[in-house]
Amino acid sequence: MTNIRSGVTCTMIVIGIDPGLARLGYGVISSENGTIQPVAYGCIETSGKNARASERLLQISDAVEALFEKYSPAHLSIEKLFFTNNITSAMSVSEVRGVVLLAAEKRKIEITEYTPNQVKQAITGSGRADKRQMQEMIMRLLHLAEIPKPDDAADALSIALCHIHILR
Repeated sequence: MTNIRSGVTCTMIVIGIDPGLARLGYGVISSENGTIQPVAYGCIETSGKNARASERLLQISDAVEALFEKYSPAHLSIEKLFFTNNITSAMSVSEVRGVVLLAAEKRKIEITEYTPNQVKQAITGSGRADKRQMQEMIMRLLHLAEIPKPDDAADALSIALCHIHILR
C-alpha cells in the first residue's frame, strides 16, 4: 500500500488459509502500489494413518509457524466454518482453525474471517459462483499460467485475495 501524501511505498503480505486436517491450503499474496502478486501457495498435508489427531495438529502448527516465519504476513485471512451435515469433519476443522489462529495471535498477525459466500462475491462478483469459476478467476486475477492445484491451494489464494479486495 502507498501513502500518497508522503510517497512512501509499503508492501503488504496477506496469507489465506483454507483449513483442513488432512490438507490445509495456503496462499500468500503481496500487494504493493495496487499491484497484486502471488508469492507462494500450496498445501500442508497430514496422514491419518497411524497418527493421533494431536500429532497431526502439531505438524500443522509447526508448518504454519514456518510459513509465518518465512513470509512475515501482516494479515491472515481464514475461512469461517460452515457445516450442515458432517459434525465430525466440522470438529477436526475447528481444531485446525484453533491451531492456526493461535499461531497468528502469537505473532500479532491481524486475523480476518470470511464466509465462502463473501469470498465468492469478492472474487467473482457472485456469491453463488462454483468452484471452477472461482479457480478460473484466481488464475486470471493473479496472472497465473494455470489453475492452482490442489483445490485447497486455489481456495486459500481466493481467501487471501478476498481480503485484499475488501481492504481496498
